[in-house]
Amino acid sequence: MRGSLIGPPLSPPSKPQAARNAKIAAVVGVALVLVLAQRFGIFAQVRDPARLTQTLLDLGPLGYLAFIVAYAALQPFGIPGTVFVMAAALIWPWPVAFALSMTGTMAASVVGFSFARFVARDWIATKIPARFRKYDEALAKRALATVFVLRLIFWMPPLLHAFFGVSKVRFWTHFWGSFAGYLLPLFLMSFFGQKVFDALRAAPLEVWIALAVVVVATVGTVLVLRRRRARGEADAPPSSPVAEP
Repeated sequence: MRGSLIGPPLSPPSKPQAARNAKIAAVVGVALVLVLAQRFGIFAQVRDPARLTQTLLDLGPLGYLAFIVAYAALQPFGIPGTVFVMAAALIWPWPVAFALSMTGTMAASVVGFSFARFVARDWIATKIPARFRKYDEALAKRALATVFVLRLIFWMPPLLHAFFGVSKVRFWTHFWGSFAGYLLPLFLMSFFGQKVFDALRAAPLEVWIALAVVVVATVGTVLVLRRRRARGEADAPPSSPVAEP
């Protein structure tokens, strides 16, 4: 009997192996996107609202899609989302700018959340700053309200996407809490962005000096208060254990 030239059928990869392969593919894909963005000068363009504005205008109708794709692909990995939001406010009428900003911001939030939860959870968990970790308990007890408040205050920093991704908050809780938290700040940026930009561009030198003084005074006050708080915590006597009866 002639031996079969075909070996035994290959067994399908196990679930852990398939998940590992998917994670590796996702990491490679992200790295490839970032390398190509750097290679073709996309980072330089999106960091400058004026250049980003001109690029999107040159694309015509495709500018909508390019805006959302670039926002979702680049913001979770370091490009400030405010650059995209400001560019949208300068390019399009405020209803269009608001819709595109909401779509791009939500897409970027989902990408950052999903990457932290399903791809690089263990590594990212070590990078979350303490200012976000202190909300773990509140997130466990009041997830939707906590997501809403944090998005309303901090908006869309990549580390906040990552914090939600490594937390126990459910995907749809994060989605709708983020959506509600983004509504007011993105509406204000879209509606008043062009007006604020025009006002600042026409402002005299005295206004800029006054703004600089206010910023410096605010930062100085915050630093002083933090230093006093840290000094008070260092000088506080350790609490003595209570003796059991």
